[in-house]
Amino acid sequence: MRTQLKITNCNLYNLNMPNKPIYRDTDGWSDDEFDKKVDWLSTKLTSMHSDIWGFQELWHEQALEKCFEVANLSTEYKLLVPPNQTGQRIVCAAAVNKDILVGTPEWIVNFPDDFILHSGGDDAQTSGISINIDRFSRPVLHFTIKPRANGKVIHVYVCHFKSKNPTKIYGEPWYHKTIHSKHASNIGSAIATIRRTAEASALRFILTEQMKKSDTPVIVLGDLNDAQHSNTLNILTDQPNYLLAGYRTGGSDTGLYTVGTLQEYRSLRDVYYTHIYKNIRESLDHILVSQEFYDNSRKRLWAFKGMALANDHLNDDNHKQIGSSDHAIVQAHFEYRPV
Repeated sequence: MRTQLKITNCNLYNLNMPNKPIYRDTDGWSDDEFDKKVDWLSTKLTSMHSDIWGFQELWHEQALEKCFEVANLSTEYKLLVPPNQTGQRIVCAAAVNKDILVGTPEWIVNFPDDFILHSGGDDAQTSGISINIDRFSRPVLHFTIKPRANGKVIHVYVCHFKSKNPTKIYGEPWYHKTIHSKHASNIGSAIATIRRTAEASALRFILTEQMKKSDTPVIVLGDLNDAQHSNTLNILTDQPNYLLAGYRTGGSDTGLYTVGTLQEYRSLRDVYYTHIYKNIRESLDHILVSQEFYDNSRKRLWAFKGMALANDHLNDDNHKQIGSSDHAIVQAHFEYRPV
């Protein structure tokens, strides 16, 4: 019977086979750059050994397979990658210990049919609004695990929300260079924020449908491109209460608890950051867990043991040269300890 569970999230920083295009870079990684990426990731796979790995920014299945081969872990894990993933697009993926994987993975592309972001305004001073986004920028990976033979099935979601980078608007039919060029960053950032918010709300819709009055254990991990107290995370987590005292009296039926916050309660200082941009350190990469993983929940199944973070490589700006990711790797450790 498995008593320990380790969950890790890693943005792969455009992991593709060498000499294949990545966005507008027609050359992609050189052979040497690719080898460095493989060496770097294979080392992390070994040193941060986990039961579940969630990945973002994967382009080619063969590239991920190479990393696990170099780490001598190919026989231990089942790689969850969309069929025929050969460098044509960017996807979410995972690696799961073969002993605990159950069922068939799915990639959720479209928002739920009943999910609607339209409003006529809730008072006389508020104008109407209509958001027509109907799918995720990066399909959400959903799979299930069963760490204990007589235990519950756990639903796991791996996601990658729209980045904070301003959406490019110069190709839009309404774009007028004289008028809009000086406002491109402002408008593009607003569009990116709206898209990221819609994605968080759509996934929250899916999670609520699954979690409400069901006691279904859920784990969400990914590059959410927003901090733990942002509106994006507030929507996705449903903002559960964190009890500092009163064991076995808390919990939230639909809430998700951020591992970063759980670790803060164990530490004397918060030094948690997973990304650096313009000298701003932020936590964009998260592991979120339902009440079954929250220590103070009356329905706890797994107790939180701690969080590990690999982020020293963020101090080096040249990730191509050292083969590293431009995001930190986040790991959460749980122990089976039901109330």
